[in-house]
Amino acid sequence: MSTLRQRLDEGRFAVTTEIVPPKGTDIGETIEIARSLWPHVHAININENPHAVMRISSLAVCRLLVENGMEPVVHVTTRDKNRMALQSDLLGAAVLGIENVLVVSGDHQSLGDHKEAKPVYDLDAVQMLHVVSRLMSGEDLSGNPLSGAPRFFPGAAVNPQAEIVELEIIKMEKKTRAGARFFQTQAVYDLDALAAFMEQVRHLDVKVLAGIVPLKSARMGRFMNDNIPGIRVPDALLERMEKTGNREAESLAIARDLIAGCREICDGVHLMTIGWYHKVSALLEGLVR
Repeated sequence: MSTLRQRLDEGRFAVTTEIVPPKGTDIGETIEIARSLWPHVHAININENPHAVMRISSLAVCRLLVENGMEPVVHVTTRDKNRMALQSDLLGAAVLGIENVLVVSGDHQSLGDHKEAKPVYDLDAVQMLHVVSRLMSGEDLSGNPLSGAPRFFPGAAVNPQAEIVELEIIKMEKKTRAGARFFQTQAVYDLDALAAFMEQVRHLDVKVLAGIVPLKSARMGRFMNDNIPGIRVPDALLERMEKTGNREAESLAIARDLIAGCREICDGVHLMTIGWYHKVSALLEGLVR
């Protein structure tokens, strides 16, 4: 059983983080970053072509983490592959010792560095979760029997502050019925809003890890408020960042406050540090055992 799954099943607060894999074959720095993170977290997500930018495969890096004694979360992005390729990758992940799977649709290719690429989207995230469940039951999506069934801990994404939260909850319910056992959220900055959302989804038998992105400046917060649907940075946090004489220290303090608050609200946190890999230990010190 995956460490992440076991910890969540036991009701213990879990921490995951993520690494953006390199654009190329020089993997040494990525592995060193993962090694530095591993003492502080319970699983490490490896993004798959994040923001529609081509990078080395999530599956390959996840296997290297396994070989180095770490627990990965492989990303399965439906944007880039059809149902045959997606199923093949999942079976490959199982054979390579990868159990944690995060299913996402992926950003549209027009946002990335291969704008001329043809998006696939043969399956959406709900359908892909159904595929994961079918494979675990011992058959493929067409009903053909498998010679050996994989075991996965499937997860999905959710946005607690979506513009129409009722629709987000409906999607979350569909993903849960399709097999999602845990959810990682988009960046959260308002603990009251997160608590209200959690009350609305208490009927779901799933674990929720709140997304934590350090607020590095007031300008960053305003940009997210203006340009990223579903992320809302409260004015009080913007004011803290404007008034501070040490933006890095204040950014870490805000993130630590959010992590501490999440302990009373949800099942864990997912750290998205935007390059601040070396700050993870400071973010978690004294907050998570």
